[in-house]
Amino acid sequence: MEDRLGSTGETPENDARLVAEALADRSTFAALYRRYVDAVYRYAYHRLGTKEQAEDATSQIFLKALIALPSHKPDRSFRSWLFTIAHNVVTDCYRARRPQEPLDLVAELEDRATSPEDEALHLVQRDEVREMLQLLPNDQRRILELRLAGLTSSEIGQVLGKSAGAVKVAQSRSIARLRKSFGGEQPEETCND
Repeated sequence: MEDRLGSTGETPENDARLVAEALADRSTFAALYRRYVDAVYRYAYHRLGTKEQAEDATSQIFLKALIALPSHKPDRSFRSWLFTIAHNVVTDCYRARRPQEPLDLVAELEDRATSPEDEALHLVQRDEVREMLQLLPNDQRRILELRLAGLTSSEIGQVLGKSAGAVKVAQSRSIARLRKSFGGEQPEETCND
């Protein structure tokens, strides 16, 4: 089921309790950080493409979240609120970044503990996904990027200011568009643009 959360206890009720604790004592924000840092980092890395930019963005996201925590509304899930911040920070970073120098890519490869073959395969796959997503309109691309980060339709809707139904329709259309672009069969129940 789509809205089922991970086995780490990530529930809106647990998040609400942790947010309340963090509002009373900022040092307890660390529990929220630990719960979401990997997902936020993966989202930033997927969008920005380099370890350094993803690490910087992740730091900015959690700093902004900590500062803005008093403005979090209890009726909104913390996870979607956090990914709204992540979406905005990554978008700002994406606009401001400069093209990466080839030597930066070599340094990035050296920092990883995987074999060169595995790393090359990972980079090719990441670039292929990035190229495929570039074929989509911005709103459809953002939806798939957030889906790849693990958000549900309702959470994506909260991040982007859309209904869960609109997110599902846009996601279906984007997948149909990608299938059509790459010569795949389009299922009958998928809406066309």
